[in-house]
Amino acid sequence: MQKLRTGTPSDASRCLDIEISAYEGDEAATLEKITQRLTEYPQGFLVLEMDGKVVGFINSGCAHEVEMADEDFKELIGHSPEAPNVVVMSVVIDPDYQGRGLSTIMMEEFIGRMSAMSKKTIHLMCREQHVPLYKRFGFNYIKPSQSEHGGLVWHEMLMTL
Repeated sequence: MQKLRTGTPSDASRCLDIEISAYEGDEAATLEKITQRLTEYPQGFLVLEMDGKVVGFINSGCAHEVEMADEDFKELIGHSPEAPNVVVMSVVIDPDYQGRGLSTIMMEEFIGRMSAMSKKTIHLMCREQHVPLYKRFGFNYIKPSQSEHGGLVWHEMLMTL
């Protein structure tokens, strides 16, 4: 049974396990960053459970002006809950649960929640292989990012709500 809910600080450890298992090298967030995101902006942290186990999550912050290559924002520096622009930091599914359409379920719920909160845009960066996936969700490709997060190449995407 699937359940989508707002994350809580008690989810931090499991979310870290998923983040580490799904992201390469230094691109994974730390336990401290995940805990901070859960504590400071829980309404931007969506968790997917299956049979009582967290198997995926999306986390975000909000900004008045979005600079996708801003590494400080990952620590919520410049985050403002009432700002109209959402910046997604992670969309991740436990590798054991990938390929089941769960990212679509999560993303549709997340977009709906952000729209209900009267947000205007959703921004994210992704690896090249995920650009088509986000286009299917309704994101537009913007440009290759200047971010060198984790020593990897990223691409900026934008959805206007």
